[in-house]
Amino acid sequence: MTARNGILAAGTLLVDHVQRISHWPQQGWLTEITAREACSGGAALNVLFTLARMQVGLPLACAGMIGEDSDGDYLLQLMDAHQVERRFVQRTGQAGTAMTQVMTAPDGQRTFFHARGANALLDLPHFDAVITPHRIFHLGYLLLLDRLDVPDAQFGTRSARLLAQMQQRGYLTSLDLVTRPGEYRPLVVPALRWLDYLVINELEAQSLTGVTLRHQNQLAAPAAFGRAADWLLTQGVRQRVVIHAPEGAWGQERDGEAHWQPAWRLPAEAIVGSVGAGDAFCAGVLYASHQGYRLQETLRLAHTCACFNLRAANALDGTRPLREMQHWMSQAICVSRAADGGRTTSAENT
Repeated sequence: MTARNGILAAGTLLVDHVQRISHWPQQGWLTEITAREACSGGAALNVLFTLARMQVGLPLACAGMIGEDSDGDYLLQLMDAHQVERRFVQRTGQAGTAMTQVMTAPDGQRTFFHARGANALLDLPHFDAVITPHRIFHLGYLLLLDRLDVPDAQFGTRSARLLAQMQQRGYLTSLDLVTRPGEYRPLVVPALRWLDYLVINELEAQSLTGVTLRHQNQLAAPAAFGRAADWLLTQGVRQRVVIHAPEGAWGQERDGEAHWQPAWRLPAEAIVGSVGAGDAFCAGVLYASHQGYRLQETLRLAHTCACFNLRAANALDGTRPLREMQHWMSQAICVSRAADGGRTTSAENT
């Protein structure tokens, strides 16, 4: 039997309309848009296009829903340009292609105004024929996929049923969430037992686990990240949990290996925007996991992908070929962090 190879990503497909603004205004006041552009967005496309631009040489495929509109045409053209297989991308006349207005302030912080569009129609039947030789099936963003984010009598949620089905078809499964306020543990926890990889940020992990990882602007010590990862693994994640933050990332594996990897030091003037930085980080984790990288090397590459993402206003233009990013990584220096409480060895400054 031929070994599985490549990554199939599914879920939110959208167009980001990125606006760079002079400042964030008070309500009712005006701010100037200094630059604007359109770019693909959403978990599936951001991960796939990042990997394509890294020139990693893996087969890449996409599954999802788009509208019968110009934004949908634009996304199909981009998939073709990036050589992403798109036969499982379906079109609908019932809703427009999902879109987000992204407001990026001068410090790189961004605010999103989102219309779910066709993503809200993506449902289990759309995956009936999705049987491919790819190794990893990545789903995101949970909490923005209306018909999958509903209860299921047997599996807890329809997204959990989907992930179970994909595991049964031979895929390693991966999940990402969207950061949003509120109690959403019942929509996410049922899916965890059907995952091989979970890649989320510190705010999402905090909401799921109840472990405080950030209070105001203060990040918790890595040991707290370890407690959160322990909880997520006990819920059923089979191989690897990664919790990332701007300051660093914690990775933990089912066999007990754990590591805190500080982020790379990047001058403030080098940061143009942070749209898709989490997806770029996730792309690094998925590629490294696909290739069998050890945990520390996985986190280092993921930070590098995110770092290059910050150099562009959209989610993609900062990405460079893997070899170029690896060369940069060999000279990068970590941001210093607090002691890790003895859970793992300290990161080396290289």
